[in-house]
Amino acid sequence: MSILSGVSAFFGLDIGTTAIRLVELHGNGAVRSLVKYAYVPIDSKIVMSDSPADLQKLSQAISGLLNGAHMTTRNVAVGIPPQRVFTTLTDFDALPPDELARSIRLQADSLIPTALEESKLDWAVVGPSPKEQNKVEVLLSSVPNTFVEQRLDMLEAIGLNVVAFEPDSLAMSRALLPPGVAAPQMVIDVGFRSADLVVTVNGAPRLIRTIPTGVEAIVRAAAQNLNIDDKQAQQFVFKFGLSSDKLEGQVYQAILSTVDLLMSEIDKSIKFFQSRYGNVPIERMIVTGGASALPEFPLYLANKFGINVEIGNAWRNVAFSPERQNELLTVANQFGVAVGLAERDE
Repeated sequence: MSILSGVSAFFGLDIGTTAIRLVELHGNGAVRSLVKYAYVPIDSKIVMSDSPADLQKLSQAISGLLNGAHMTTRNVAVGIPPQRVFTTLTDFDALPPDELARSIRLQADSLIPTALEESKLDWAVVGPSPKEQNKVEVLLSSVPNTFVEQRLDMLEAIGLNVVAFEPDSLAMSRALLPPGVAAPQMVIDVGFRSADLVVTVNGAPRLIRTIPTGVEAIVRAAAQNLNIDDKQAQQFVFKFGLSSDKLEGQVYQAILSTVDLLMSEIDKSIKFFQSRYGNVPIERMIVTGGASALPEFPLYLANKFGINVEIGNAWRNVAFSPERQNELLTVANQFGVAVGLAERDE
């Protein structure tokens, strides 16, 4: 959802559930140079809240992050969290652009969960329909006006100029996918509250889903089943993960049913994708977010689905000095959205 075009310098801002992150890149083309990155932890209750007091706290946290990073540009591309955006792929008659736009507007009310007059609507043609000739597949996104206006007001009040809003899942895919790959890829971002899943073909999204199982649910399962507090449960989960031979397999057994809930939803998504796109296999899974750091989690995924799994690296298409490699790779599973926003072509 671009608001301005022709902006030369801007940065990506990811207002995540547990941290706020920013990235500024320079250059064009497949690889861009890192200028700045920064982050600050945030209480998830503040991010999820719409109360004026919490919005004020969020605003102060962003402002503090900008000041600490000494940002020179005030232009920003902002991510829209998955719980605030509705995204779907739908077939429309192949029409000239003006007529297609009219057709989408006419049908949008029956496709999106909020009333059209209360929503910001965006769409992009991703290619021919896999099901019907003379139709095209359109990626349709809608966000409630109230949320966009609230975010816009808050960011403008601290002196920022919002050049674009974009769903987190689209930004994340841009950062994590290898350029120029045609075969289907699945990106799975297992965050604190939920897991976001995107399947792409030729680099364009063909399936986007949010699964309400994240690191929080895995840690809670460990706490309940091992009868320990949340802090200790988190330490155990990130130390032992899905290693069945560590600590006599106690952590593995404690979290397995919750992890398998997530696997079941991933499996449904793969089957749905293949039912629409002619059983074409998914070539690679790229896993990122908090769960990508759980021991044996990527291997468990690979064994479950028989698909190559790699750990997502937000910096894969970013150039930086070699001495920063260790520092940046430590946070590579946390910056996918912010990097993807900074990689937008305005």
